[in-house]
Amino acid sequence: MIERTAIQELEKWKNSEYRKPLILRGARQVGKTTIVNNFGKSYDNYLYFNLEKTSHKETLEQEMPLDDKINLMFAAVGKVRKNGKTLIFIDEIQNSPKTIALLRYFYEEHPDLHIIAAGSLLENIVDVNASFPVGRVQYMALRPCSFREFAVAMGKQYFLQLLDNPLYSVPMHSELISLFNQYTIVGGMPEVVQRYSQQRDVLAMDDVYDTLLQAYREDTEKYVRKNKILETVRFILEAGWRAAGETITLGNFMDSGYKSGEVSQAFKLLEKAMLLELAYPTESVQVPIMPQINRTPKLLWLDTGLVNYAAGVRSEIISAKNILDVWRGRIGEQIVAQELLTLNNKVGQRRNFWARNKAQSPVEVDFIYQIDSQIIPIEVKMGHNSSLKSLHSFMSQSPNDLAIRVWPEAFSVDDVKNSLNGKTFRLINLPFYLVGGLVDVVRKYL
Repeated sequence: MIERTAIQELEKWKNSEYRKPLILRGARQVGKTTIVNNFGKSYDNYLYFNLEKTSHKETLEQEMPLDDKINLMFAAVGKVRKNGKTLIFIDEIQNSPKTIALLRYFYEEHPDLHIIAAGSLLENIVDVNASFPVGRVQYMALRPCSFREFAVAMGKQYFLQLLDNPLYSVPMHSELISLFNQYTIVGGMPEVVQRYSQQRDVLAMDDVYDTLLQAYREDTEKYVRKNKILETVRFILEAGWRAAGETITLGNFMDSGYKSGEVSQAFKLLEKAMLLELAYPTESVQVPIMPQINRTPKLLWLDTGLVNYAAGVRSEIISAKNILDVWRGRIGEQIVAQELLTLNNKVGQRRNFWARNKAQSPVEVDFIYQIDSQIIPIEVKMGHNSSLKSLHSFMSQSPNDLAIRVWPEAFSVDDVKNSLNGKTFRLINLPFYLVGGLVDVVRKYL
C-alpha cells in the first residue's frame, strides 16, 4: 500500500479533544476507503459500513435508541466490542439521508466514538435532499498522491530529506527532476502509482486510466437527471481534458454549441465531485484575494496523469526533456496546480491566478498563493529574469518583495531589479519537485 501523508492528519483528528465526526471528501478512486481501512488498524474496534449494501443501510436506518443501534452495528458486522477506542467508518453515506442526520447524534450523545464518513461526490450532489449537520461535523479533503508520496512509492524515501532543504537538493537535481518528470507523466491516482511502482511501464497503465475515466462517465449516467446537462457533462468528461491549464470560455465551450448556462451547471457538478476546478483571476496583490468570477476561468483537472492519457499528449511528454516545452507549457501549469492543492487538506481550498486586463498591456501571473498575510505570485516559466514581464508588473504593485518562479532548473535565489519601478525584489527559482515545500521555503526567505 502507498504511504499517504493524510494518515498523519487523521492521527491529529483522532487525538484532538475537539474531534467531531469527520467527512472525508475527494473524487472517486483517490483512496478514501483504503486509507481509512488502514487507519482503522490502530483502533481496538473498527467497524466498516458501506451503504451501497442493503443490509448495512438498513442497520443504520433502524429506528431505535442510539445505544441499541450501536450494539446492533457491532452485531451486523460480526464483531464483539472490546475495551478501548472505536472507529466507525460509514462509506457511501450519501445513499442514506437518515444516516447523514444520525451524525449529529453520534457527536452529541457519543463523542467517545470516532466517526468517519465518505461518499462518491457525484451521487452526493445530485437529487439528495439532505445536508450534513452544521457545526457538528468537520471536513478533510483527500487528493491524488503528491510528488513526495510518489517518491516514497518509487522507493526513493531518502529524497524526502533533500526536499526538506532546498540547498541539499542542488547536487541531486538531475535525479530529482527525472523522478518528477515520471510523476508528471504517471500522475497521482493511487492505483496507477501502485501499479507503476511495480511495473515501471507507463504504457501498461492504460487499462487503469480507462477504468477510471469510464467510472467517472458512468457516474454521470446514473446520477445526472436533466438530459441537456447530462449531454454537457458527457462532453466535458470526453473532450475537456484537452483544455487543461487553459483559460476557457463557458459559452460554446470547445466549439460544443452548448450555452453558457448549461456549461456552467455541468462544471459546477464536476467541481463538487472534485474532478476539476475552474480557477478565476484576481487583481488582488494584497489580502483578501477577491476572485473575479465574471471573467474567464482557467480549467484545472484533478490529475495530470489522467489529463495526459485522455488528451492524448502522453507520448509528447515522455519524449520531452523539459515539460515547459510541452503543450505550450500547459502541462507544467497543470502539475504545479496539482501540487499546490497538496499543501493542505482543506476542502474549500481554491486556486487563483493574477490578471490585469488593461487593453494595451494585458498581463497574467500563472498562480498566486496566500501565505500568512501575504500574496505570493508564482510564474511557471523559463527565461531571463528581465523577461518575466507579468511578474514584474505584479511586483510593481505588491507591498511584498518576494516572488516565485517554478522551473526545471536547480534551486536558486536572485535579487531582481524591477523593470517598471526600479525596486528590488527577491526571486526564488523553485524546481518543480520543491513546490510541495513552497510554504516552508517562502517563510525561510521572507
